[in-house]
Amino acid sequence: MSSRDTGSVSRRGFLANSAAAAAVLASGANAAPREQRQRRQAGRGRGRRTPIGLQLYSVREDCKRDLPGTVATVAKMGYGAVEFAGYYDRSATQLRKMLDDNGLACCGTHTGMDTLLGDNLARTIEFNKILGNKYLVVPGLPEKYRSSHQAWLDTAKLFNELAEKVKPHGMLVGYHNHSVEFTAMDGELPWDTFCGNTSKDVIMQLDVGNAIHGGVDPLPYLYKYPGRAITVHVKEFSKTNDKALIGEGDVNWRAFFALCRAVGGTEWYIVEQESYAYPPLECVDRCLKNLREMRLV
Repeated sequence: MSSRDTGSVSRRGFLANSAAAAAVLASGANAAPREQRQRRQAGRGRGRRTPIGLQLYSVREDCKRDLPGTVATVAKMGYGAVEFAGYYDRSATQLRKMLDDNGLACCGTHTGMDTLLGDNLARTIEFNKILGNKYLVVPGLPEKYRSSHQAWLDTAKLFNELAEKVKPHGMLVGYHNHSVEFTAMDGELPWDTFCGNTSKDVIMQLDVGNAIHGGVDPLPYLYKYPGRAITVHVKEFSKTNDKALIGEGDVNWRAFFALCRAVGGTEWYIVEQESYAYPPLECVDRCLKNLREMRLV
């Protein structure tokens, strides 16, 4: 989900030399560490492409009006899974039935920090077990967790502790960036403070569009933190069209997906669209079609 920050990149989308570097890195995919290759294969199966899910925040108003109908429509488009950002007053059992009825998996839940703390954690684990979800991703942090460099260090330590607590249940915790993570604190970007001080069991859910809005080229982060981009948010960025759909903006998707395959350890690509030139359901349908037409995933 977007923070709606207005930061902008100083160059057009991905830098040309960064894209070239990605092509070189991707050509060495077989040189990725064995653990990364195994994790990547476990996520998609031998010989299969990395599957594509949809962040339901993209169609949140449709979900409010008719969640079962919206989930069914998303499945008919060809998405393989959904990532929840709210449950619309449904129980885990009700949500799981909707997924099963439409042949969908759950590729993640965006869950508030408070749901992972104290007695709430056991309830969150049980809820997600019923959903069949193993990716517990925090979509944003209250100010006290990100107000300073030290706060980010403390937050990284907390995520490491949470990762150990959910590991016996076959789950991972993670964090999803907006743009505030790319404003330096004490000479270091908070994204680096967080990712550099968390274990490989903490998902780096890189949101491409949000990162570029924050003023950085997100592509090098896939290589800087290998095997950590277990799920990623596929969101377009355009300097000239704030309603651009995936494939219609400035992002070098070829380089991005190549690095996801080579070193990212990516198990799910998750489409998220938050600006609308058409009705939201039509937008996410077009996004999926554009991805397929690009033949990159």
